[in-house]
Amino acid sequence: MLSVNQVEKSYKKGGLFSGERQKVLSNISFECKQGECLGIIGESGSGKSTLGRLLLGIEKPDHGTILFEGKSVDDRKARLGNISAVFQDYTSSINPFYTVEQAMMEPLKLQGMVRQEAQIKIDLLLYQVGLNPSYRTKYPHELSGGEAQRVCIARAVSTEPKCIVLDEAISSLDGSVQIQVLELLKSLREIYNIGYIFITHDIQAASYICDRVMIIRNGQIEEMVKIEQLKDVQSAYARKLLQMIIT
Repeated sequence: MLSVNQVEKSYKKGGLFSGERQKVLSNISFECKQGECLGIIGESGSGKSTLGRLLLGIEKPDHGTILFEGKSVDDRKARLGNISAVFQDYTSSINPFYTVEQAMMEPLKLQGMVRQEAQIKIDLLLYQVGLNPSYRTKYPHELSGGEAQRVCIARAVSTEPKCIVLDEAISSLDGSVQIQVLELLKSLREIYNIGYIFITHDIQAASYICDRVMIIRNGQIEEMVKIEQLKDVQSAYARKLLQMIIT
């Protein structure tokens, strides 16, 4: 489904006229299959969120290719309806002047869905994320953090994409709400056969929801491992990062 090959990314370092660049990602290559949940784990500054932006086509790599079903993610048509995202900051993810219904209607309109059909789908999606239809008329400031993130997830799922990039999607939520959202993501994955790219610094959350994890250190892939083989990681860095959940 998603194929990343020898991707590199750097940014200008220093002032406006500085020619110096800092490499953020180097030689990143991996594949994610249809319906798979791949965790991308790393400490702050490891490059994992930059990788997320590249996967979403928000930014372009300096070198390498990112293909979704054989087409470059740079192509908006390749992404439209196929790749969605849920970000950490749910407060800025929804237009504050939009009701929940208006926010969820946007991606459905882009797919050409008629209003009546879209409204039925919105009710279904709200139910699937644990919210009732009364939330349709609420504004973002009337929602709790968990409720707002559920709306963001429902909106991301609305086009029935093949892949959702979740960038630190639960890190701003309270512990009990995090578990609820992880359970929600699990159930939606089964219903829609969605693949997830689960970007996080939270090893425990990744081990709960992912099939494999890719550990990134200083912009490079340190190790890729299946969840059931977490105890067998090879590098000292990976062992240190994972020791909190290995018993």
